[in-house]
Amino acid sequence: MATRIVIADDHRSVRDGFRWILGGQPDMEVVGEAADGREALEVARAERPDVLLADIHMPTMDGLELTRELAREVPSVRVVVVTTFDLDEYVHTALRSGAYGFLLKRSGAALLVEAVRAAVNGDSLISPQLTTRLLRGVTGPRRAAPGSAGRLTPREREIAELVADGMTNADIGAELFISPGTVKTHLARIQGKLEVRNRVGIAAWVWDAGLRGEGK
Repeated sequence: MATRIVIADDHRSVRDGFRWILGGQPDMEVVGEAADGREALEVARAERPDVLLADIHMPTMDGLELTRELAREVPSVRVVVVTTFDLDEYVHTALRSGAYGFLLKRSGAALLVEAVRAAVNGDSLISPQLTTRLLRGVTGPRRAAPGSAGRLTPREREIAELVADGMTNADIGAELFISPGTVKTHLARIQGKLEVRNRVGIAAWVWDAGLRGEGK
């Protein structure tokens, strides 16, 4: 069954672009659009999509308030915030409000598709640029317990470090000359070994273990 998606953005060109990207996926279907927050809430109530893509700055109701309302009224709808504004406050507020992802519009088509699939699986994806910046904002990175890096194979550790550098699956595949599918398989194993939920958790582990630091 195809993943049902609603796109909420006050710019038609953005909605058209997202529809073109997502509608071209064999496992996705765009079932509605909205040009403002109130309309998005009504469309979500009527259509009950699997995923709703929400801009932050919209008329009548912004994307953060929309996320909170949907989490309260229609919790089955998983919101991914997609915006041009990369303020840390927005990221934290969106995730606390129940968003399943936070993407910058410049992140590209591949990450948009990946974020929708992550949300469907109950995971959270944040734009790699934001993940890296947020982690670097942590004062004095802690060090993981001795030997913890030994949980991973050399290849898994290499991929984990590239995740912490903000690379997407496609970027990692190109860097290591492997397919994005193989990268995804490695990431699933890494998440299992480290007992983390997503690539944000992997990146946090890398920084926590001291495998990435100042000057990297």
